[in-house]
Amino acid sequence: MKSLKELYKLGRGPSSSHTIGPNKAATLFLKEFPDADSYLVKLYGSLALTGKGHQTDKAILEVLGERAKVEFDLNDMNLSHPNTMRFWAYKQSEEIGFWEVLSIGGGAIMINGKAEELAVDVYDLNKFDDIKAYCEENDITLLDYIYKCEPDIKPYLEEMWEAMKTEIKNGLKASGVLEGGLDVQRKARNFFRQKHIDESPETRQSRIVCSYAFAAAEENAAGGMIVTAPTCGSCGVVPSVLKYMQDKQGFSNEQIVDALAVAGLIGNLIKQNASISGAECGCQAEIGSACSMAAAGLCQLFGMDIEQIEYAAEVGMEHHLGLTCDPVAGLVQIPCIERNAVAAMMALTAFNFANFLTVTRKVSFDTVVNTMYQTGKDLSSRYRETSEGGLATYYKQRK
Repeated sequence: MKSLKELYKLGRGPSSSHTIGPNKAATLFLKEFPDADSYLVKLYGSLALTGKGHQTDKAILEVLGERAKVEFDLNDMNLSHPNTMRFWAYKQSEEIGFWEVLSIGGGAIMINGKAEELAVDVYDLNKFDDIKAYCEENDITLLDYIYKCEPDIKPYLEEMWEAMKTEIKNGLKASGVLEGGLDVQRKARNFFRQKHIDESPETRQSRIVCSYAFAAAEENAAGGMIVTAPTCGSCGVVPSVLKYMQDKQGFSNEQIVDALAVAGLIGNLIKQNASISGAECGCQAEIGSACSMAAAGLCQLFGMDIEQIEYAAEVGMEHHLGLTCDPVAGLVQIPCIERNAVAAMMALTAFNFANFLTVTRKVSFDTVVNTMYQTGKDLSSRYRETSEGGLATYYKQRK
């Protein structure tokens, strides 16, 4: 598996696969063919169906500029991946370059069938069962294993944590209506400030955690700078629960970084063995993965063992199985923003389950990851980030 640097990435929303990936592809294509007179980019599959709402064309044109034309091809379905784009470069009307690029989730891309990342595998094991067996055999923790494989990852995770706190801070300051035509009001600021009529410790926890998740997700929807965790659309889940626990319990930044490391390993395992792409496997691959990551991170934060971490991660994914990706109008707003808050609360529940019920569990993490992947493959394409089914079809804006 690749470094956690390939999972946690700082970039501009609203979508890692629809904006960060295409923007990166355009940047690399321009670098390869800088002297072209003109460029043509065609978007296919999910990128064509929801690219306008996700601002994919804008992400490409801000790199290639006035020399470029972006087209949305809704007819060609003979694709190797639902997030396919094709780039052409021309000089004096002659084609001088062509790339087929796949945006495979989390901002990662493949160019002409090859991964663009030059990073080599830094984790020699890519199944949770194998990692657990290695840790038990060598009497080390999951965290020890991560830092053995990536001894220099801490400073990078510290940067990602600061960026996560910033996205929450910015989201809590902002107000008004999100662009896109759905008239979605930013809610995080009022959510955070307005106490419940019966403000018990439980309702306060829910209000604060959800306001943090809303803040990050609204920043993403507005095209702000966020950290993929593991994607843009699910960016609010992990930081919301970790920031709440840091605020409440006084955990140090170093402890939070350790939690991010364990959460990242869970996300990496899902990315390696299944998918974190909503276009490939539905929202279970984004929100479900984020919930698993957050639950595992919470367990690490509170010093739980490897069995409890696995159980929390498994519960976080299991109860998102089959979740569709059906963004209304192709925007990362409805139901995407609320889903971050709901998943954050589910992560807290999974963490609590792990504290009490781990010895009774029957399903391994590896099993639920494989199940998610097969479920995603079985989902109709209408429910995999195409806005052709679900809420995207039946939603009617209230007057």
